[in-house]
Amino acid sequence: MTLKRLCIALAVVIATVLLLDWLFPPPLAQFQRARAGGSQVVLAADGTPLRAFADARGVWRYPIAPSAVSPFYLQALLAYEDRWFYRHIGVNPAALLRASSQALLSGRVVSGGSTISMQVARMIEPIPRTALGKLKQIVRALQLEARLSKDELLALYLSHAPFGGTIEGVEAASYAYLGKSSRDLSRAEAALLVVLPQRPSALRPDRYPERARVARDKVLSRLQALGIWDALAVNDARVESVAARRLRVPQAAPLLAQRLVDAHPDQARIYSTINANWQAMAQARVSNALRRFPPSTSGAALIVDNRSMQARAYVGSGAFGAPESFGHVDMVQAKRSPGSTLKPLLYGLALDAGLIHSESLLIDAPQNFGSYRPGNFAEKFNGPVSAASALRLSLNVPAVDLLDRVGPARFYAALEHAGLRLGLPPGAKPNLSIILGGAATNLEDLVGAYAAIARAGLAGRVQLQSGAKLANRRVLSPGAAWMIFQMLAENARGAGDSAFFDPRGRRRVAWKTGTSFGFRDAWALGSTGGITVGVWIGRPDGTPLPGSFGAVSALPLLFELLDSLPTQAHGDAPVRPSSVSKVDICWPLGTRFEPAEAELCHRKWSAYVLDGTVPPTFAERGVHLWQAGRVEYLHDSNGGARRNASCLHADVQVAQIARWPALSYPWLSARVRALATLPQLHPSCTPDGPRAEPLVIDGISPGSALRPPSNRLAVPIGMRALGTPERVRWLLNDQLLGETLGSASISIALPNPGAHRLVALDESGRFGAVQFEVLR
Repeated sequence: MTLKRLCIALAVVIATVLLLDWLFPPPLAQFQRARAGGSQVVLAADGTPLRAFADARGVWRYPIAPSAVSPFYLQALLAYEDRWFYRHIGVNPAALLRASSQALLSGRVVSGGSTISMQVARMIEPIPRTALGKLKQIVRALQLEARLSKDELLALYLSHAPFGGTIEGVEAASYAYLGKSSRDLSRAEAALLVVLPQRPSALRPDRYPERARVARDKVLSRLQALGIWDALAVNDARVESVAARRLRVPQAAPLLAQRLVDAHPDQARIYSTINANWQAMAQARVSNALRRFPPSTSGAALIVDNRSMQARAYVGSGAFGAPESFGHVDMVQAKRSPGSTLKPLLYGLALDAGLIHSESLLIDAPQNFGSYRPGNFAEKFNGPVSAASALRLSLNVPAVDLLDRVGPARFYAALEHAGLRLGLPPGAKPNLSIILGGAATNLEDLVGAYAAIARAGLAGRVQLQSGAKLANRRVLSPGAAWMIFQMLAENARGAGDSAFFDPRGRRRVAWKTGTSFGFRDAWALGSTGGITVGVWIGRPDGTPLPGSFGAVSALPLLFELLDSLPTQAHGDAPVRPSSVSKVDICWPLGTRFEPAEAELCHRKWSAYVLDGTVPPTFAERGVHLWQAGRVEYLHDSNGGARRNASCLHADVQVAQIARWPALSYPWLSARVRALATLPQLHPSCTPDGPRAEPLVIDGISPGSALRPPSNRLAVPIGMRALGTPERVRWLLNDQLLGETLGSASISIALPNPGAHRLVALDESGRFGAVQFEVLR
């Protein structure tokens, strides 16, 4: 009967306990919901926090599992706070008894006697520090032990323990105070972070380093006394100073982090593709580069792994939050004029279309394309240039000519297919100006498309998060991509060279710069086998930055970023595909060299060609007095005079010459012009068509030496071109001075002493040239 009553009583007690537990459960679910809302952290690929976003209480916290924390920290925590954690049921009676007796004897609290489970109970629910409060804390600890495993309880402590300021959890504290993950803590650092939650405000190492040191050493002594760490290890730990930095939460890649948080507002931890070390390097490089510019200048940089198209560094602004430089604006995403950065893709498409090979003859001379009259950035013309040189020098007229032949609509569609979306003014259609920056795009799309040059022609959207599906888009054939890489990689580093890096470790870089109209945007893009980097510098509000252009503003930063990366990151250079071969070609025809026709080869080049195709030099547009190319004629076998159908002779032979494009003649030497000119017609023959008579420049004689008047700094000269009714362009030392119509006069001033060459060139290719000197 007694046993029966005992069982009944026990059952009643158990039922009562269960009922009370059911009626008054620990507020664990509410706690977890409250902490899950709003607190987010964006992580690098290796788990390093990049930027933390506080919850509604303004607290930064980084949830972490015990397995991810340094073993030193776990050893110190359990030894100092709760040696019997894995053996008790939430309460350690011996510890409570010891704490109570110490308090009675000393009249103050000497030790708390609280287990980790009891401390977690106080974290999830406000409990007053009274006798009744202690009882409630004990009950809550027992309830938590019944619901959670030991590792789950330990994870709650590690993630929510107070560490001062707005920091909760050991991982957040480790980064905030020590700048490292809690998995990398030394023994001294582990002991410091173990004691900090006991008095987080009074022991903050950034404010009270001596207090923190004393408390840390107390933990170290306890661990030595318990035999957990030996004397040698503890003595080494005591030597370490308490060198905590000022309390701050991570702010690496802040604009990327904001972008990811906006995309995933309900995700507590967001893993990015960023390499934490590369990100720190890139941000430092950008910030340092911007010191040379006015405070209103910002910059952006994007580093992408060519194999995966994952972003490894993302710098959206030069100084995040700086109001004078609009530091809150993400210039990786901002739509800007791309300047000349699209030219490599245009040349690649022209290669695939069979329009050019690497050394095709292009003409850099003043030309009209309807009402569009492009000039060069340097305001100087170069005459005949190869396709590779025109691309490396970023010449505008050859690029516009090439786009006119490829077709603006086709080029626009190819870029859009590659993921590079060009913004046009409302109602506008693709036109020739887009190759010189007459459309808008952003750094992210530019880098994604530009990477195709090193990825066998495959463009890809830049990936910002691990696990995202890679979407490749073919924009160029492997052969065209390889040829463009070679063309650009032959470009000297120039202004981007730096004495800070060992040139022996540098990889070949296929690079291109760009500058938008009015010095508003300076760009530089570069690619090695494994990495593509894009850089932008300018003012986010779109105001000009005079004197800032790609080659002097963005290019040095591009090379600093590339040279700062580990050698292995650059991978191997692209391998030449079987579709590309090397042949000897000739100017002016642009075709393959034939020994039997050596007289037609005025200049010989070694060129890369695609699929064995050797396209000839472009036919000229407009009405000219002659067309470039191969011209056959009859001549006397003895005297060499040219003949035609009106004066045939029994002893005649067929000969041929190669003519250059008409607009190239002012830049040709007298010898080459002679090779490309038909011999004089025999006096007995009837003239056989118009002849390109040279223009005559009236107003200055060849070989003149001019001295400015003593009271004037410049020499004013008036002149006109005789012999053409067409539009005449005037060039002084290859720079365009102006235009006249027919024999209309033009007046120029020559302020600088020295030798000069003046050229008058009409639309049919007639030209006149005089050389003169201005004396001091």
